Amino acid sequence: MLYLRDILGQDQAIGQIRQAWQADRLPHGMIFAGAAGVGKGTTAQALATWFLCENPGKDDACTKCRGCHLVASGTHPDYRVIYRQLIRLTKKDSKARDLSIDLIRDYLLEPAGRKALQGRGKVFIIEEAETMTRDAANSMLKTLEEPLGRTLIILLTDSPHSLLPTILSRTQIIRFAQLPQDLVVKQLTARGIDAQLAQYASIMADGSLGLAARWIEDGVVERGIQLYQAIDQILANRPVEGLAAWFAESAGMYAAKQEERDENVSKDQATREATVLYFRLAADYLRQLLGRMNDPMLQLSACRMIDDLAQAQVYVEGNVNTNLVLENLANRLR
Repeated sequence: MLYLRDILGQDQAIGQIRQAWQADRLPHGMIFAGAAGVGKGTTAQALATWFLCENPGKDDACTKCRGCHLVASGTHPDYRVIYRQLIRLTKKDSKARDLSIDLIRDYLLEPAGRKALQGRGKVFIIEEAETMTRDAANSMLKTLEEPLGRTLIILLTDSPHSLLPTILSRTQIIRFAQLPQDLVVKQLTARGIDAQLAQYASIMADGSLGLAARWIEDGVVERGIQLYQAIDQILANRPVEGLAAWFAESAGMYAAKQEERDENVSKDQATREATVLYFRLAADYLRQLLGRMNDPMLQLSACRMIDDLAQAQVYVEGNVNTNLVLENLANRLR
């Protein structure tokens, strides 16, 4: 079970939630904003448990009632988590790239218009809320403002600026901070992960425990270490061969992992996302090195490499042929 007291490293966000609850001013609609993997989803579930608890305390859920156990098991009839892939229950071949109006209508608007089955209220959690289409977002405005009965709607996003102003004006934003790297390392090693690997993962994921754990599982961290080593070689003026092939192979491995999780995922899109991911890891590492450099020529080289990676990212996101982009990038870095 997940409770608010179990959330790590988000004291300010949890404090805001508790303050609103204790003042009996918890809003109908809330936005949990912050980077992926910092606890937005777990906090939303913990708040849902408290909201639907049959004997709620002033700081948290009771942990013992039927409502608490039903939320924990994912079987509470008044608790719904809405995510893009739900559309495949009705459209099996859908790529599920966004939260469509059909999905919002079926899984939020229609059940929100009915009475709560357990009598405590209803909770809806919308994952990746920034992927809602304009029609989907507009369709839920009235429900956000005047829901039927005791209702809580929580939108999770790492891009609150991407949401419509009309959504933002009807919700309260709770911001989630990056987690301290030592906390991420501690949690990863507690799961049996090698300490050095956990250290690298915490640096690459920049305070996101969820991303760090997933990138270890997907092999991103191990490939990222190889990328760091290649950058060190380039800055030391030692040749690095096969860099374009390395990027292509690493992106392909990442895409294959995503296909294992979801057979309907677009392989091309996953490959492009992975390519951009490794560009960003390289650029972030170079920025870290810049802070420790004293040689002006070395600093200039690092800045040029960052610019080259940024331009390559623009090309990949603009659907330019990835192989051509990688060959050009490798030649420039070399």
